[in-house]
Amino acid sequence: MSSVSRGRSALAAAAMIAALAVTASACGPTDGETDANARPDASAQEDGTADGGLGDIRLPDRLPDALKDFDPEKWKNGEWKDWDREDWLREAKDFVNPVIEGLWDPDRMKDARENDRRVDDADIDGGEGGESDEGVTDPEPAPRKALPVKTPYQENAPAVGKVFMDTPQGAMVCSGTVVEDPRNPGKSNLVATAGHCVHAGKEGGWFRNIVFVPAYNDKALEAGELEKAAPEEVAPHGVYWATWAATTDHWIAEGARTGGSGASQDFAVLHVEAEDETGKSLEETVGTALPINFDTPSVSALSSVRAHGYPAAPPFDGLTMHTCTDRPGRLTLSPSESTMYRIGCTMTGGSSGGGWFAEGSSGRPVLVSVTSIGTLDHTWLAGPRLGEEAEAVHEAVSEKYAG
Repeated sequence: MSSVSRGRSALAAAAMIAALAVTASACGPTDGETDANARPDASAQEDGTADGGLGDIRLPDRLPDALKDFDPEKWKNGEWKDWDREDWLREAKDFVNPVIEGLWDPDRMKDARENDRRVDDADIDGGEGGESDEGVTDPEPAPRKALPVKTPYQENAPAVGKVFMDTPQGAMVCSGTVVEDPRNPGKSNLVATAGHCVHAGKEGGWFRNIVFVPAYNDKALEAGELEKAAPEEVAPHGVYWATWAATTDHWIAEGARTGGSGASQDFAVLHVEAEDETGKSLEETVGTALPINFDTPSVSALSSVRAHGYPAAPPFDGLTMHTCTDRPGRLTLSPSESTMYRIGCTMTGGSSGGGWFAEGSSGRPVLVSVTSIGTLDHTWLAGPRLGEEAEAVHEAVSEKYAG
């Protein structure tokens, strides 16, 4: 049996925080994007925004040193598609999320592929049984069929949505959950998802054009219907661009596209704002935000969890929300990875980052994990236990936007 210790770092050391960019002008689904981490120039107005002929681009007050030569026009016209390792920003202080209004139109959303992470039996190195939740792998759970969530999603799963991002492999999708912001009660703009939905881990850097669409395809329209649907049917609350992001040191240092490396801390938090600049918070818009349980409850304390997401790999098409309910077991991938939760579930890629909900002490749902990995034959899913590392990520984003 493999045994591992949690080995939690201090909160400040565990959080990798990324300043993101803000908005740009519409170019259509195949054009380049614009940046908002672009450097303010002589045309900047007194309020710190820019008016100098760059359309709807809004620039932050300061840029990281890595972007001192950044050209927002070149970025908008396609430079963001350059994934050369030397140009692919990796560190938190260098991260940018260039935004183009209208980039994520319904067609581009529909065509985005799953951001998938799967493991096989060779990736699992935990022992069976034991009283501790560390270094243990319980027997593989029986598959639980993923069931469609009732529509409209705005009423039946209002906190859940899709996360879209551009990667070297093209436009991809994950899932996410609106979560509480302790420093902005009732007005949260925070979204919990998986680290691999925002950062490539040890193989690369931060993904680009990251957005969250709550209650995507609210009425579960089929592909043919969705092609003719009005934008408000596809994105009933609009598109929310990430303005800040954080994931764990462990994911950035160890995460990989294949296998389970980094999975035990595969967690991220986004701060978002509406593309149409309504001024209303995400929580106010969707009507809810879930609290997060960072106490890593033991599997014996969790009678059941419900995983939500938008599975996109066959036999699913990524257009509709599904859920699985199961009592979690334990999964240990290797001595370098902390023990995770595991449930039987047939959801496929695209469900990554989707929230796992358990009943809290108040009787309302709380977030206890997010989907990180699954099997090649789509029989189970596993997610990290959210402890001090995940809490540091959440705290860092919340503190940035305090008040």
